[in-house]
Amino acid sequence: MSSDSGQSQRPVSEDTAPPVQLREISDARTLRALAHPVRLALIETLSIEGPMTATEAGERIGESPTTCSFHLRQLAKYNFVEEAGGGKGRARPWRITSTYLQFSAHDDPELEIASNALMRLFRERQLDRYRTWLETRTMFPLQWRQAAGESDLVFHVTAEELKALNDELLAFLLPRFRDRLTDPSQRPAGSAPVEMLVFSYPVALPGQET
Repeated sequence: MSSDSGQSQRPVSEDTAPPVQLREISDARTLRALAHPVRLALIETLSIEGPMTATEAGERIGESPTTCSFHLRQLAKYNFVEEAGGGKGRARPWRITSTYLQFSAHDDPELEIASNALMRLFRERQLDRYRTWLETRTMFPLQWRQAAGESDLVFHVTAEELKALNDELLAFLLPRFRDRLTDPSQRPAGSAPVEMLVFSYPVALPGQET
């Protein structure tokens, strides 16, 4: 989960920090509940900026506190967010319950339809941020422009090898900086939220290589 919002100024304590974990979703109804632009924006913002109220979230994503309050309650119904403690009504802060979400392929047609619809929304938002980066990167310091990168690789592997590769990438990347996502005090001076997209997919069936 990610967002183009800035870092939070709210300190995260042991009481407000969400658990660092990967949640795999395999229920079509839960996937459909998340497939809403406002809910995705809320998830992205909370994952980057930490706990905040419906009013604060509304200011970040350009929605009213009433709208954000409604969608936060819906997200809580499906265990995507929870109350972080303190405050009442719209003044109560919310936090995410899982740091990362994963949607795996299944043979269930209903689940596949729901998963594909949600992933399209996620990717459209991410690619919009990428396009914004391309259009505005000249405004960033040279150091950040040089640090950002793009890769385009093609290689021949089996399905088993591709799965192992993706598992290895997750095992390497998830632990490395995850504490910084949930605890702002762990972020070094000069750090910024960075989004990394990694796509891996077959471009042809076995024996039908282009």
